[in-house]
Amino acid sequence: MSAMESQLADDELAASWGADISDGFIPLIDMEELQGPRRSEIVQQIGHACQHYSFFLVKNHGISETNMNNILGTTSEFFKLPEHEKLKFCTNDPNKSIKLFMGFKDEIQNVFIAREALRFSTYPLEDYVNEWPANPPSLRKDVMEYCTSVKRVEFALLEAMSESLGLEKDYIDKMLYNHGQKISMNYYPICQEQDLEFTRGVRPHTDPTIITILLQDNVPGFKVLNNGKWVDVGHIPNTLVVHVGDLLQVISNYRYKSLHHQVFLNCERERVSVASYCYPSSNAIVGPAMELIDNDHPAIYRNFTYTEFYEEMWRAVVQHATDKRLDTFKSSVA
Repeated sequence: MSAMESQLADDELAASWGADISDGFIPLIDMEELQGPRRSEIVQQIGHACQHYSFFLVKNHGISETNMNNILGTTSEFFKLPEHEKLKFCTNDPNKSIKLFMGFKDEIQNVFIAREALRFSTYPLEDYVNEWPANPPSLRKDVMEYCTSVKRVEFALLEAMSESLGLEKDYIDKMLYNHGQKISMNYYPICQEQDLEFTRGVRPHTDPTIITILLQDNVPGFKVLNNGKWVDVGHIPNTLVVHVGDLLQVISNYRYKSLHHQVFLNCERERVSVASYCYPSSNAIVGPAMELIDNDHPAIYRNFTYTEFYEEMWRAVVQHATDKRLDTFKSSVA
């Protein structure tokens, strides 16, 4: 197949699925089809989205609308609690399994980062549930229900992503070795119009994950970088945003790129979202799949443990160099 024929095939594939939102094409995957005769076609769509867009939306994912509304409502309720109630979870210890992040001034870029986030471990549930906030009273129940459901989505997607790379469908799952899950409940306050130029919800960044699964409300603000252009990813009811993280970039030997994304604030409405982060166990060995390495595609990264990566991730945060956290793990021949 010639380069032009290959591009036409890609264009036809993209045209057969997806949605036009704002000023960009948004890949939309029907997860229900993964259980039927069209599985190979859907796997191909997922691979195409990961390779060309670094993200996609999923529908028919099996999480009820009630479940999604409950977790978003609980997120909003938590950030409306009195300040002293929220500050119980504020800590500088990176090893704590639950941590509150508050807004702060980025002196280097001269912008205020307004997001507040409660980030905590959720898998296995029984190991962490008693550490979660007791207020609002619905939080533990809503989080347990949502995390149980989103974990099923995660497993199904990891299998499809493994297959899309030409690997056995349990390849990523086995490599992760009893992998964990964290949840980030995010709150973005209203921003006065005159302050928008010097205020952000979240700066441009990639996630230090395998994949991230994002549930967002109907307030705009989430943007992704595609072909050098920032594209709005608007709200489609009952869908989730799935995007490639740094560690999937490593496993795929740079075939799938970690998604650059950011969040802008709204002048009229506050915004909430819930991100589910998939990451390996601490002693898991992460590296490019051997099946994806050959003379034409040498290993871009060396093998490393997740513990090594986690330590480097926090060094990069302190040094304001999160965009360079994978550089330490590049292969000498890359």
